[in-house]
Amino acid sequence: MKLKILVAVIALAAGIAAALALSPRSAAPEVHFATLSGEQFSTSDLRGKVVLVNFWATWCTTCVAEMPRMIDTYRKFAPRGYEMVAVAVQSDHPNSVAAFTLKRALPFKVALDGDGSIAKEFGRIRITPTSFLIDKNGRVLKEYIGEPDWAEFHALVEKALSS
Repeated sequence: MKLKILVAVIALAAGIAAALALSPRSAAPEVHFATLSGEQFSTSDLRGKVVLVNFWATWCTTCVAEMPRMIDTYRKFAPRGYEMVAVAVQSDHPNSVAAFTLKRALPFKVALDGDGSIAKEFGRIRITPTSFLIDKNGRVLKEYIGEPDWAEFHALVEKALSS
């Protein structure tokens, strides 16, 4: 009897996992961004574009190391409808973010998450860098924790821009 119950529980868990794997992509949360330049917009304002929302910090060595590739990626795809929002996490001081942005001449939108609400809406981001690639319809295509595999990332961006 115990074996039958165990088998039933395993089958149920496998069915749930399969259903989740086949379900439509989840929608990106509706959040409001405020950039260093004073621009305000929300995730819904970015519909129609392929968007990378990147949670980062000036003190995060991996974040700093990946920034040149983020810049190159933005410059490569922006003319075709790619947008990027680099969201500085709550613990990063706005003056440090502004100095970094100016020194590195970041060409994409840089937003501050002063109260941590953006990170909370995206799933309580605890590790930087964490990035979300969002399609033109506002659905999350992929979450990246750490630096992405750039070839795979570019291929996914290409596919999303083409659809």
